[in-house]
Amino acid sequence: MTTYDDRASLTDLTTTVERVRRSVESVIEGKPEVVRLSLTVLLAEGHLLIEDVPGVGKTMLAKALARSVDCSVRRIQFTPDLLPSDITGVSIYDQQRRDFEFKPGAIFAQIVIGDEINRASPKTQSALLESMEERQVTIDGHSYELPDPFMVVATQNPVEMEGTYPLPEAQRDRFMARVSIGYPSAEAELKMLDVHGGVSPLDDLQPVAHAHDIVKLIDAVRAVHVAEAVRAYAVQLVAATRSHPDLRLGASPRATLHLLRAAKASAALAGRDYCLPDDVQALAVAVLAHRLLPTAQAQLNRRSAEQVVLEILQHTPVPTAAGGAASMPPYQAGPAYGGPQQPGVRRP
Repeated sequence: MTTYDDRASLTDLTTTVERVRRSVESVIEGKPEVVRLSLTVLLAEGHLLIEDVPGVGKTMLAKALARSVDCSVRRIQFTPDLLPSDITGVSIYDQQRRDFEFKPGAIFAQIVIGDEINRASPKTQSALLESMEERQVTIDGHSYELPDPFMVVATQNPVEMEGTYPLPEAQRDRFMARVSIGYPSAEAELKMLDVHGGVSPLDDLQPVAHAHDIVKLIDAVRAVHVAEAVRAYAVQLVAATRSHPDLRLGASPRATLHLLRAAKASAALAGRDYCLPDDVQALAVAVLAHRLLPTAQAQLNRRSAEQVVLEILQHTPVPTAAGGAASMPPYQAGPAYGGPQQPGVRRP
């Protein structure tokens, strides 16, 4: 494998990601922070859960990201009658060879789009658990490696819950981040009418990066330096969710790892080879909130998991360059990172 010095790797990263960003934003109007978060999850080797009301472009975002990168793409429409073997694959007996032959399922792609993931049964949803965590599929005692890079982009609606199955906590914990697109501004919606009024811009979207380029960029993100104080800060944020009185289930150690990986990717996107507390703060709500379960009393008080994470950010001391700690963090997460939602898209 070709070796790059840190500066060359970051230069390649920012140049390639800028091309992908422009490509995706040519389809998704007025949501630059949502696109940036999607690219952050891709470079951090994570999986993305897009949750919002119908018609705001959840599937369009997933498709635009997939088509902008020259990777193999498979789309799975989750329905109540979908079987686990439809996702993972199945062994079929070949009469001529007198042996079983494995037929790969839809999960064997570099970017897998799971549309309306909560409409499939928990039995079918569990088919994703091994692939999302271990990047492999085990069928009849044989393990099959998934391609590299590998990313699952799933969508679900927080409304129309009749006939749906909530994602199990083990499934939600495997998604690195959750993003809500929200309604576009009036200006962006007017522009959307011009762009999407005739033909879909997805039809003309061409790949602007190759799969091997993404693999190299992922290696560059891994090399981003994280100081001991920043790692301790991430651990403190996650630990605070486990003892908060408004939560009956806090974030897992996997959440700490995902938070750190996402922060490293965010730093690399900013052109830095080192991670800052700001990177951790900017992604804390998107990475942590969907893993948390509020208590019954908190739900009665209409306290959301996002509000709890923002409160934890406000009360957790932030490490400073001098080695001390600031009493209040300077950053608050915006809507694209899971902060306060726009009117009309509040989750029930």
